[in-house]
Amino acid sequence: MADQIVITGIRGFGFHGVLASERAEGQEFVVDVALAVEIAKAATSDDLADTVDYASVASAVHALIVGEPFDLIETLAERIAGACLVPGVARVEVVVHKPHAPIPVPFDDVAIRVERHAGRA
Repeated sequence: MADQIVITGIRGFGFHGVLASERAEGQEFVVDVALAVEIAKAATSDDLADTVDYASVASAVHALIVGEPFDLIETLAERIAGACLVPGVARVEVVVHKPHAPIPVPFDDVAIRVERHAGRA
């Protein structure tokens, strides 16, 4: 399926990480999602009911970023992928960026990328 809805740069302040300092101080996380959808019906009808409401998806992603803390961003990515597999989404790709990860060398970003398909893990 070639059609996609892509939302990039969903930002939130969360407390994910294995270090006590990450849990106490928190940090910004940035998430990108690409939803494989079929847009032909919505493009013809011009009706939101015929597509995926990306505002709702973005809100669900944000809620996970700022919500319950996880030790690993792998877990956060998996939960986000599950939340994005709403009706009408055949596949989702999630990238969770942790640009302020506690790494003792210069770096630009740490990211986890997962892809999940509807109907299977």
